[in-house]
Amino acid sequence: MPHSLKRALLGQPLATSEVRHERLAKIPALAIFASDNLSSVAYATEEILLVLVLAGSAALAFSPPIGIVIAALTAIVATSYWQTIHAYPSGGGAYVVAKENLGTHPGLVAGAALLVDYVLTVSVSIAAGVAAVTSAFPILYPLRIEICVGLVLLIMLANLRGIRETGRIFAVPSYWFVFCLLLLLVGGFYRLATQGAPPPPAVALPIHEPLGLLLILRAFSSGCAALTGIEAVANGVQAFRPPESRNAGITLAWMAFILGSSFLGVTFLAHHFHVIPQQGETVVSILVSLIFGRGWVYYMIQAATAVILVLAANTSFAGFPMLASMLAADGFLPRQMANRGDRLVFSNGIIILAGVSALLLVVFGGSTHALIPLYAVGVFTAFTLSQAGMVRHWWTLRGPRWGLKAAINSLGAAATFIVVLVVGLTKFTHGAWMVVVLIPGIVLLLLRIRRHYTQVAAKLSLEGARRPRIGRNPVVVLVAGLHKGTVEALEYARTISPDVTAVTIDLDDTQTAKLRLRWTEWAPDIPLVVLESPYRSIVSPLLDYVDRMERQGAGRYLTVVIPEFVPSHWWAHFLHNQTALLIKAALLFKPGKVSVSVPYHLDD
Repeated sequence: MPHSLKRALLGQPLATSEVRHERLAKIPALAIFASDNLSSVAYATEEILLVLVLAGSAALAFSPPIGIVIAALTAIVATSYWQTIHAYPSGGGAYVVAKENLGTHPGLVAGAALLVDYVLTVSVSIAAGVAAVTSAFPILYPLRIEICVGLVLLIMLANLRGIRETGRIFAVPSYWFVFCLLLLLVGGFYRLATQGAPPPPAVALPIHEPLGLLLILRAFSSGCAALTGIEAVANGVQAFRPPESRNAGITLAWMAFILGSSFLGVTFLAHHFHVIPQQGETVVSILVSLIFGRGWVYYMIQAATAVILVLAANTSFAGFPMLASMLAADGFLPRQMANRGDRLVFSNGIIILAGVSALLLVVFGGSTHALIPLYAVGVFTAFTLSQAGMVRHWWTLRGPRWGLKAAINSLGAAATFIVVLVVGLTKFTHGAWMVVVLIPGIVLLLLRIRRHYTQVAAKLSLEGARRPRIGRNPVVVLVAGLHKGTVEALEYARTISPDVTAVTIDLDDTQTAKLRLRWTEWAPDIPLVVLESPYRSIVSPLLDYVDRMERQGAGRYLTVVIPEFVPSHWWAHFLHNQTALLIKAALLFKPGKVSVSVPYHLDD
């Protein structure tokens, strides 16, 4: 049944030879890699206004200039990554670029920053999508955490089905959102052109903080969340159809243009319509209701916004497993992270990302605003290291127009470094300190994993090794009772070694006496050792006995044979204890001890 359920949810396995056929064309690739970037239009303007509103009504006038600066920053970063894509056609994520050009430690900082960013992207996107739903249907607000976790699991399942199928699933809602954005912008500017801007609110907003440079920088740093996801295309160049660099570059250009124009448009409309952020309703929801009313257009745009915000998490489900596989291939993460699953995706990375993101959503109560302060530090740290690595790349490689290319990446590195400083300083007490502490901690963990693999490889190396002398191999058969499975295990033990001993744990005097009587009939040539267990434990007396045999020098290896009967139905396993698993787990950490299960299958 578990196998059938897996096939129903994920589909039939794909052969390794089919990996090239799973690559993406530009249209579905934009839906996968740009969903995070485009979805930020739904909340980036709101994050700016939420900070500016603390200084009263007059401070909201700074939102358009801040939006222009962020749009310009988007153009700079996109141009820088366009160069990265063509310089690293095999995949030029921040980790690869920084490691190859700046060294291992900067590369690990970039990798750790991106891992944090991908996790937060899922959490923020899902929380923002659910916020859009609860804005339209307030009755669902108390269930927001449950809805968030359920959506994470659904996106996880979609990604486990394979990247090409994921592109098919998400293409329609992604382009639906782009259409709704266009409808919102056209409708908003048409109304401004024909009816003019509505009058500002008669009552001025209260001032909670003075308007100053620090507040404006905080608003800017909050709005920089719009740039998250812009690096996803550079990380996933190999997911595109050939020519990979050209297709990835075109997709990146489309993504940057749609993001910049729509983000600026929403910011200007929110300013001219005097939108003020409110608890329980998003800025986009307020803006759409002012322009179109609460009719079918409002619910269509809200639905599209909610869907794209949820699907924005898919960018991380494409990027996180790929980055984790690179780190694993270099020995900085468990090797399993580099293995592809049945559907040619890095399944372990997908599952881990879903689990950590769901935990964050539960811890932070599904709140977008609580997660945003943690958001931008990691991604802009990765931006900075990647662009600095590209400057070193051009300086080393030289070539045609290398000075211009280095200048573009230098501008990108400088701009993103300034953002890192601004975000770190303005958001430090609002939660950014967690990321500042977390990234070095992750780097230390990655280095510790690499050191472990290096030590294991050294200990397993055949350099200077000699062939081992095994010597005697005594066998102990664990007996709980005398039945067909036990007899078969005893016969198997005889084939391993002539030195066989049976051991039983005395938990019931009556049953032990019956076993002694029957033993002479079925196995008279194999000694039966009865171990006392006054505290009814099975594992402890057995381990003590094994230790005594080791002290007696019985041999370098000792094999413990465990008879196990296997029920014909999966559910029947829950009706029997799992003592064999505990024994095998305990013996695993004892040198020279080998546990062997001898299964006896029960027919219907």
